[in-house]
Amino acid sequence: MLQQSSCEAIRRQRWHVPRSGPSARGIQHTVTRQAHRKLEPDFHDKYGNLVLISGLAFGIGTWAYACIQLPLTWNFSPVGRLTPKEWRED
Repeated sequence: MLQQSSCEAIRRQRWHVPRSGPSARGIQHTVTRQAHRKLEPDFHDKYGNLVLISGLAFGIGTWAYACIQLPLTWNFSPVGRLTPKEWRED
């Protein structure tokens, strides 16, 4: 058997061959992420959807009251209601 030449050994060290398995650093990150999981639900987990739905209902109710009950004059389009004035030359 022939031994590898020193140039071939250096070339193999220089060119990194990508591995398909997880690296040690990747495993450490995964373990760290799993260790920082929440043990109890916080305020947003408990009441987030309730606060969102109640705010939506309040907003819709407020706009419905403003549109229906308040005496607002809705002037959507002035077409047909405005007539041009005569031109005066002073």
